Amino acid sequence: MTVYTDGFQVYEPLEEGDAFTREYVVHGDGEYVNGDAHMSTCESHGSLVQSWLSPYRGVSKDKLTPYHRAFQLRHEVYRKPGEEALKSIFNAAL
Repeated sequence: MTVYTDGFQVYEPLEEGDAFTREYVVHGDGEYVNGDAHMSTCESHGSLVQSWLSPYRGVSKDKLTPYHRAFQLRHEVYRKPGEEALKSIFNAAL
């Protein structure tokens, strides 16, 4: 899973584990786009995740990764045709 952030130091622990690949931009260096990472992407995905998680108030840090993976799968499958969506779900589950 890829997480897009800005260069804020609070996100550095995301790079320590195998759960995430982090791509980021550093505004202090005048960088606003780096490949697929840009702030519009960060803010857009962040607001989508936030609204999706709002019914699950109080999600603890240790449970956040499974919730985020479920959101990512839903987001990837949402616009795919039926058979292709089903294959994606089975591949993620296995």
